[in-house]
Formats: sequence, structure tokens, C-alpha cells
Amino acid sequence: MLKGFTHARLACGCRITFREGVEGSPITVVLETKSPQCTLSLHVRDLPIYDFREALRPSTRLGPPEEEEYEEEG
Repeated sequence: MLKGFTHARLACGCRITFREGVEGSPITVVLETKSPQCTLSLHVRDLPIYDFREALRPSTRLGPPEEEEYEEEG
């Protein structure tokens, strides 16, 4: 069961709520209402904005290309 805060307001004006998570995630943060002044396209009403399980997954992004070592000519 959640203890403490149940709602919060972000700096952009959006309101978030904390819900009990699912397996492997103790808490899910969901955007309850989007502020009319918010310009972040990632803030979508009723969608989770942070899920603890995401941090445990390996990255799906490609890293920067590895540079090969080189020797100076001369």
C-alpha cells in the first residue's frame, strides 16, 4: 500500500498521481491532468511518465561508435 503523498504538481503545471505498481515496480507515476501551459509532448494524460522497471532494462539505444586506437605517423 502507498504511504504519504498521493498527488503532486510538476514545474510545468501538470498534476501527477502515484499508483501502486505492478510486478517488479513498487510505484507507478501517472499524469493525472496536463496543464494547458505545458509544452512537453511527452506529457500525455493518463499515461505513466516513470516506471521503475524501465530503469532496470538494458538500453535499446545504440551507443556512440567506438573509436579505434591510432598511432601517429612519423
